[in-house]
Amino acid sequence: MNVLLAWSSFYVMIGSSAAALTGLMFVVITLVNREMDPQRVGDGISTFSTPTVAHFCTALFVAAVLSAPWPSLLGPSVVLGLLGAFGVGYVLRVMHRTKHLTLYNADLEDWIWYTLFPIVAYCAILVGGILLASIPQQALFVLAGGTTLLIFIGIRNAWDTVTFIAIGGPGAPPNSP
Repeated sequence: MNVLLAWSSFYVMIGSSAAALTGLMFVVITLVNREMDPQRVGDGISTFSTPTVAHFCTALFVAAVLSAPWPSLLGPSVVLGLLGAFGVGYVLRVMHRTKHLTLYNADLEDWIWYTLFPIVAYCAILVGGILLASIPQQALFVLAGGTTLLIFIGIRNAWDTVTFIAIGGPGAPPNSP
């Protein structure tokens, strides 16, 4: 199990970052609820904000799984493989929600950052999980790539949400002095 020990600092950093960023998303959601129309809030939260929190939580969960004292690599391999598969399914559901939004039309950038990149990250976690028991050193790099990608996706998407709120969203009247 020395192979996981070599990654412990990386996963402490990833897990701590994911936990802190998840907390910050709660602040963003509070701002959304104060500033926007309830109908828009519901669509926006389920399509854009909740997946961002899910990505941060996934990164935290991967860090926790790979920091636990497993007796063999089979356990984390199964858990992370299932997590990756669940993540792919979840992003497919987000794609469906995005396609059926009524108050906002997602642009190419939204599709890339909210669906394409997350699918890539969750596929990396799926593949890394499957390979962890057989080729752990390579699999840990794949898992690290997928997990780091989720953190960067989350940071970018949280920023996107905050700037969307700050400008009042599409079709909002200009602010009066």
